Amino acid sequence: MLANSNATANLAVKDLARAKAFYEGTLGLKQVHDEGGELIVYKSGDTTLNVYHSQFAGTNKATAVTWMVGDEIGNVVKELKSKGVTFEHYEMPGLTLEGDVHVGYGMKVAWFKDPDGNILNLVDK
Repeated sequence: MLANSNATANLAVKDLARAKAFYEGTLGLKQVHDEGGELIVYKSGDTTLNVYHSQFAGTNKATAVTWMVGDEIGNVVKELKSKGVTFEHYEMPGLTLEGDVHVGYGMKVAWFKDPDGNILNLVDK
């Protein structure tokens, strides 16, 4: 039923101006729509990302958005670090940490948070 339909991620934030600085300035996403201070839509590859104002911002304790960056994961991590992004380090069975990148199960993954604590990640697939 939904297999051929596009999907988008939704991220709740407390402060849209602060989120805009992060998603545009730090991550380099392009805004495609602004809904009067309550919702900003960003283009990311062939998908969109909805960033919206909510009192429940930052309450999700799981990964909210994943970017598939392929072999560029090391370069993307390095560039984000140069912009002040702090990467999360998790102890997970079967994964080892190489700098800020978790390696294991034939993949590389790096996790970080936006200013509201939403968990975001990069993967090499």
